[in-house]
Parts: sequence; structure tokens; C-alpha cells
Amino acid sequence: MSPAVEVFLVFLRLGLTSFGGPIAHLGYFRRAFVEKRGWLTEPDYASLVALCQVLPGPASSQTGFGIGLLRAGWIGGIAAWAGFTLPSAFLMFVLARSATALNASHLGVGLLHGLQLAAIAVVAQAVYTMARNLCPDTPRRFVAAISVLLLFLLPGSAGQVLVIVLGGIIGRIVLAPPSAPAAPPARANLPIPGAIIALAWFAILLAESLVNATGNLALFNAFFRSGALVFGGGHVVLPLLHDAVVRPGWVSPPLFLAGYGAAQAMPGPLFTFAAYLGALCATGSAGWIGALIALIGIFLPGLLLTAGILPFWHGLNRNPGLAAALNGVNGAVVGLLAFSLINLLTNGTIRNPIDALIAVTALALLTIGKGRPLIVVAICAAAGVLFSKSVLLG
Repeated sequence: MSPAVEVFLVFLRLGLTSFGGPIAHLGYFRRAFVEKRGWLTEPDYASLVALCQVLPGPASSQTGFGIGLLRAGWIGGIAAWAGFTLPSAFLMFVLARSATALNASHLGVGLLHGLQLAAIAVVAQAVYTMARNLCPDTPRRFVAAISVLLLFLLPGSAGQVLVIVLGGIIGRIVLAPPSAPAAPPARANLPIPGAIIALAWFAILLAESLVNATGNLALFNAFFRSGALVFGGGHVVLPLLHDAVVRPGWVSPPLFLAGYGAAQAMPGPLFTFAAYLGALCATGSAGWIGALIALIGIFLPGLLLTAGILPFWHGLNRNPGLAAALNGVNGAVVGLLAFSLINLLTNGTIRNPIDALIAVTALALLTIGKGRPLIVVAICAAAGVLFSKSVLLG
């Protein structure tokens, strides 16, 4: 069996069974590739995870892609991404194809509404957890608060970019770099010219994504731009994708939020939510072509950056100024997600006391009860169906 085929099969198994979000995924990867197979040493794995945590994009998918690169070069990286991503992407595509029919039935409306309430609980938990972990001091809390205020004044993509850049500047000036020594770097099975080409393509596609376009190119640009700006974890993609597909009217707010809730119950990366949105988008080809364009668009920035920076990580991960700037970016990320939660709470999804009770109960199960997202989403979906009559009557 070739190394690339081996990589694909191992990651396909992980893509079918890895529930629990990016932190859980990183635990699965460590057991599979450090403890069980010995593909990486503990320091190499720690260094790879550190790189993927500071880059924009989905950290667990980038880590998997990096493992594939180290094992079998470019083909191995693509095989790792495909194996880990395709199972949940297929399930999200199937949900998208069923969403319109569900929205036309009494029970379907209740089911979709329950998924929307689950999404609110998941985002609220993410805000709480990320604020506690990423904003442990006053300067970073200040960055988060300023970010929320700026996003109220400038709520579109420009505001999102502004708060990330401003957070990095404040972090570089005000915050002290972390005192912990950097982990020894992993060495990528990738020649330097290939890394430079990857970075060049990232720059070209990012610049192109800022240009007005129509049809499938507009669809690709929207998802590439979103993937290039996601710092701090998968949930941060919510406001970016909302701005990309809901604001221009490509996807309705209820279907957007229902899909986001369903994505919490899927194995594999949260970013496969893009396949759902691409299949529904009222621009370009939609259907399976739209799903594929959106899926590639949102993952490609992070994969190109991982391939481009991994060979140079030895020097970068020891730069104290960069570490301080990234701490400031973390504060901005918390503000970005908090602003998204405020929008969710004020957009009419919670229509009555029963809705509020379902959302609060789901949040309590996630935070206090340490419930698995899959179970919590299922409970919310069942509650939405049970109380669908009250949902419809509003």
C-alpha cells in the first residue's frame, strides 16, 4: 500500500468517527499518529499543532493536512484532507438537499427551528470558553470589547478585517510575549520552492477574492475570503459566513442557522458547513457543484498557508513579537464571536419563552453537564419538533 493511500484510509476512518470539535480532533490525531503509529514524535506533533493554531483556518484540518505532508508530501496532504473532510461534507450536502422540503412541512419547520436553537447554545458556549481561555488579562478583554463596538459601527467584512488587524497591533505594542519556550519545529516533507508557490497562490487568490465577481467565481471568492480570515477556531467562521451568504441574500437566515446547528452533530471539521451553504446558495451553480466550490474555497486558504509556512516554522515560532501580536488577535477573535452571538439573540430566532428555555437548557447541558454536542443537538431537534405548533404560531 502506498503512503498516500494509507494516509487517506486512516483519515477516512477518523472523518467518520471524530466527533467533538477541533480540540477533540487533535486528541484523536495524537493517539492515531504519535502513540499508535509513530508517524510523528511528541515534539514534532506539538510544533505542528502550534503552527496550525496561529494560522487562519480550521486548526484540526490543517494539522491533519500537515501530518499528510510530513508522511507523503503534497499527495499525502491532499489525501489526509479528503479523507477527514468528505464524510461530514457529504452529510451536510444531503441535509441541504432536504432543507427546502423540511421547511415546507409542519414537523420539518420544528426540526429546523430546534437546530437553530442548538446553534445559539453552541455559539454561547464558544464565547464563554474562548473568552476564559483567550482573554485572561485586562488588555485582551479591552481588545475584545473594542472589537464588539467597532463591529456595531462597521458590521461587514471590512469591520472584521479591521478588528483582527487592530488586535494584532495592540497586542504587539501592549502585550508581553509568552514566557514558555517554543516547541522544536516539525520538518515538512516539502521543498522550499513548493512552499513559496503555495504562499504565492494564497496571496493571488486572496487579492482576487476582494474583487467583485458574479456566479461561481463570486461563490468561491466569498468562501475563500471567509476561510482566510478565521483566527481562533471553527466557531469564528459563523460571522464571516453570515456576512458572505446571508447579507447578500444567497441563503435565508433560518436555513443558515439550522445548518449551523446540524453541523455541530457531524463528525469531522465544522467547516464542512460550507458544503451545505454552497448547495443552497442562490448564486452560481448551487447543488453539488456549489457545494464543491464552497468546500474547496473555505479550506484552501488554510491548507496553502500550512504548506507554505511549515518549512519556515523553525524561525517564526521563536519570534516574541509575533507571539504578542497573535495574543492581541485572540482578543479580537473573542469580540468577533461575541458580536455574532448578539446578532443571533436579536434576529428573532428566540420567539417565545419555550424557545428561550430550550436554548438555556442546551447551554447548561454543554457547559455544566459537559454534554456531547451530538446529544445536545439531538435534544434540541426533538424539542423543536415537540413544540413545533408553538413555533409556527410564534
